[in-house]
Formats: sequence, C-alpha cells, structure tokens
Amino acid sequence: MTPAVSADPLSATFAALADPTRRAILARLASGETSVTELAGPFEMSLPAVTKHLKVLERAGLITRSREAQWRPCHLQAAPLRDATDWMAQYRQFWEARLERLEDYLQQLQTQSLQPQEKKSGPKS
Repeated sequence: MTPAVSADPLSATFAALADPTRRAILARLASGETSVTELAGPFEMSLPAVTKHLKVLERAGLITRSREAQWRPCHLQAAPLRDATDWMAQYRQFWEARLERLEDYLQQLQTQSLQPQEKKSGPKS
C-alpha cells in the first residue's frame, strides 16, 4: 500500500526536503533539467532507489518528469519552495525581534556594569 499524498502541500514539501538525497537532487536540478540517469550518477544507490526519491519529490510538486523519446528529463518546480520560505519567514521575523530585544538587554547590562566602575574610580585630576 502506498502512503497517502498529504492534502497539505506544505507538509509534503517539508517531508520531501527531510532527506539529504532529495535535497541534493533539487540542488542539481536548480542548475537545469537533467535525466534520471544523470541525477543518479553521484549517488551510491540503485537507479530504482533514486526513482523512489524522485517520486517523493514529484508528489510534493517539487519536480516534474517528462519523456522525450528515450530521454526522461526532470525539471525543478520552485513554487513549493517559495511557499515553504514564505511560511518560515514569519518565524524569522519572530526570532529577529527576539534577538533585537536580547541585544538591547545585553547593552543595558553592559551600561549598568560600567557605571559603578566609573563612580568608584572618582574624578580624575
């Protein structure tokens, strides 16, 4: 029985990106279309194993495969990656705001720790 395709495209994208082999395949496809055989070249796995990875990427909408005579090119589809980036951008803003508050707090601490030292040393003559 094959696993059900997620009704949530974002979950399918993240599930597909969870595997380093699939991320490497996407990185290769970012430089242009290529055949399944060429994609399989750098990996120490069988062609059927690479094909399984391609099916996961295809179900997630991250790639498309076509057939031109004997050549079966794969193409990157970047839209799901943009959707994932947009989703993560919300959290980036959250963490950047937190880091800015932390920086302000650390500056306050640093200012407070310098003030007592200035008072102890007294005026210079």
